[in-house]
Amino acid sequence: MSPPDLRRLWVRLAQAAGLVAIGLLTLFDLRFSASGNMSVAALLLLLVRLGLAVATVPLWLPVHRLGSRRLPLAALALATASLAVTAAIRVLADSSYVLGGSWGLAESAGLLGVVFVVARWGAPRLAPWAAVAAGLAVAALPLRAGTDSLLVIFGLLQVLAAAGAAGVGLYLRIVASGRERAIALVRAEQRAEFARDLHDFIAHHVTGIVVQAQGARFVAEQDPQRVIVALEQIERAGAETMASMRRMVGILRNPDAPPDAPLAPLAGVTDLAPLLTGFNGTASAPARLHVDGDLDGLPVEVSTSAYRVVMEGLTNTRQHAPDARSVDVAVRRTPDWLLVRVADDGASPRTAPARGHGFGLIGLTERVRALGGTITAGPGVAGGWVLDAAFPLRTAVR
Repeated sequence: MSPPDLRRLWVRLAQAAGLVAIGLLTLFDLRFSASGNMSVAALLLLLVRLGLAVATVPLWLPVHRLGSRRLPLAALALATASLAVTAAIRVLADSSYVLGGSWGLAESAGLLGVVFVVARWGAPRLAPWAAVAAGLAVAALPLRAGTDSLLVIFGLLQVLAAAGAAGVGLYLRIVASGRERAIALVRAEQRAEFARDLHDFIAHHVTGIVVQAQGARFVAEQDPQRVIVALEQIERAGAETMASMRRMVGILRNPDAPPDAPLAPLAGVTDLAPLLTGFNGTASAPARLHVDGDLDGLPVEVSTSAYRVVMEGLTNTRQHAPDARSVDVAVRRTPDWLLVRVADDGASPRTAPARGHGFGLIGLTERVRALGGTITAGPGVAGGWVLDAAFPLRTAVR
């Protein structure tokens, strides 16, 4: 089971457990609050209390969108209704009427869940007010059963529980926001790398086109056949340049990406041997390169992306597999695909990078998918760790 599927499973289990808990608490409230000699007003208030407990479920049960405005507004309305019911019960109590029984444990648990989800997902301007209102409603619930010192203590305890729920929700929100900012930074860096690659690639091919066109003009009268060959080369270079621009322009739409990023030398799959030599000079596990097929003539963005995949795989091995004895780097070219694999035999337990930091893999995933390819990372069948990437070549040369 993949990490996203596992997370969804845990979310579903938590939701089911919450529903079961609310159901049991509702039965408890009904059992200890209902009696045979209840008046009509008491029965109506009991039904309203149970309805408020059920009304909390649509707020804390779903997975909300970050910055939701409807969530805090609904929480404010629900907290206001709960406080109104508490005030109504106190008025009846002051009129020599006591409702008796539980003050509403199901409603208390539901409102605590509302405080948590509001702090975690609510719109920033509305969430604090909604969380405070729901916390006050939770604190006032024990007063429905009386004003004894013990009930006041229970109210204070529920205030602490509401503060804890809000703190946990806020902490998870801050962690998620930090991770999103880090991912956005990685993506911006990847866009800058795409911009550099595209700049160098176009400069290389356009310069070649200009030189070939100038040469064709001088040899047109002496050797017309050479002109035809030059025109074919110009057409091929122009088509490849346009194809690369169409694939990359979507990645470069971000206005925050630096338009004049400094140029960096393009390293491709033909430069893997020096990369492995440098790795072997600093790592205890020797890296071996296996090449199957002709690697010349690959589209530059495919070649550079494959190089970065190998570099990321070697970096992960150095950082996370100090006990690895060997690393195998395999690059295979077929008529339709360029396949890249980096596999080590390390025995150290590792989790998928996407669940930890793994921002290098996140950036590579965006780069590979932009080219129409796929990339996966995980434990190998025989142990160790395997990083696989596949780049389509038919699409790349179209």
